[in-house]
Amino acid sequence: MTDTHASAADLDGFEAVVYDLDGTLVHLAVDWDTVARDAVARFDDHGVDAAGYDLWAMLDLADREGLRDEIEAIIGEHEREGARVSTRLPLADRVSSHDVPVGVCSLNCEASVRLALETHDLDGWVDAVVGRDTVATRKPDPEPLLATLRGVGVAPERAVFVGDSPRDRTAAERAGVAYRSVESF
Repeated sequence: MTDTHASAADLDGFEAVVYDLDGTLVHLAVDWDTVARDAVARFDDHGVDAAGYDLWAMLDLADREGLRDEIEAIIGEHEREGARVSTRLPLADRVSSHDVPVGVCSLNCEASVRLALETHDLDGWVDAVVGRDTVATRKPDPEPLLATLRGVGVAPERAVFVGDSPRDRTAAERAGVAYRSVESF
């Protein structure tokens, strides 16, 4: 189920609301080009050519080359620093207004998600957090979203996922969860 013109009350009919983080609740101050250069340099240190790969493909390459921990550490360091100086987005103001469980499902590492939530005093309103490194797969695979819903104890068909990207929309569709775009608020 998708909706491109959600009203403020449109989230009220669900038993749980799950948000994406970066681009939805906050803007992480991360220079992704620098992150990619740092990751490519680490691959180079190991004689692995990662030039031309995007970050998510680099994670797959890191898995194949046995470098996942090193590449995750590089990406995570940038994300945590970006979380510390992140900008709160307008939709974050809605997190405290829900009378149902709230989760956050992000492509960012869990530590950076938690740090961003703490930085913007949102952590006390969030019942479950799933980051890129919390489960074995990442969005658009449905498992991170489903794990978030298990964390709040709500079935997929009774929840809504609010995100900002085609990857978020696809994850929701694959999980059987209603989707609302941040642009609709």
